[in-house]
Amino acid sequence: MPHSTQLYQHVPETRWPIVYSPRYNITFMGLEKLHPFDAGKWGKVISFLKEENLLSDSMLVEAREASDEDLLVVHTRRYLNELKGNGHERDFMNDKRVYIMDVYNRHIYPGDRFAKQAIRRKVELEWGTEDDEYLGKVERNLKKALQEHPPDVVVYNAGTDVLEGDRLGGLSISPQGIVKRDELVFRIVRGLQVPILMVTSGGYQKRTARIIADSILNLCGLGLIGPETPSVLAQNSDSPLLPPEVP
Repeated sequence: MPHSTQLYQHVPETRWPIVYSPRYNITFMGLEKLHPFDAGKWGKVISFLKEENLLSDSMLVEAREASDEDLLVVHTRRYLNELKGNGHERDFMNDKRVYIMDVYNRHIYPGDRFAKQAIRRKVELEWGTEDDEYLGKVERNLKKALQEHPPDVVVYNAGTDVLEGDRLGGLSISPQGIVKRDELVFRIVRGLQVPILMVTSGGYQKRTARIIADSILNLCGLGLIGPETPSVLAQNSDSPLLPPEVP
């Protein structure tokens, strides 16, 4: 049934396609400073971009939180009550409009074997995979995926848990490799004139905020993002907003 929602908003042309909210940054009486992960990385990314004079507060699009009524349009109440790590794969399990490509350390992900069935192109990596192999596989498989399923829009999950030293990812991608990965994804997708939504996703080492900021600066400098480009950067994929079709 139709319902009123606050999710949709008019975005003036003066604003950049960068979505952010200070609520993305997790704090609890200072205890977050003792945690090995950087729970405030998204705020730091924005701060770095402001220091580089790329952004100001007036240029950002502030995210709005989805209500239960919004989420129940596509989810059951039971699902929301039992929310759990591979939701998008389960959500789109039988939806042939959606094409999921995933690049991951095969020894640790995905733990949900049922959800894994929804991944149409599985790019499985070994422990300690480094830049050259990683970037080559990303490029080759992305091009094949886009040929198999020409998309209306791409949702790009640009996680930094592939960074060397990340205890969860188990890979060995350098900061420069992450910047290069984002660049090649945008070059390929934008070359097809397809809109792309980038979410910064997992990866919580203390240095990831600087790497994400450097990547955004690189994309901007190359003309791959900007106020007039059909691309959107969302600072946090953990927000309750659902992605559209995923190539």
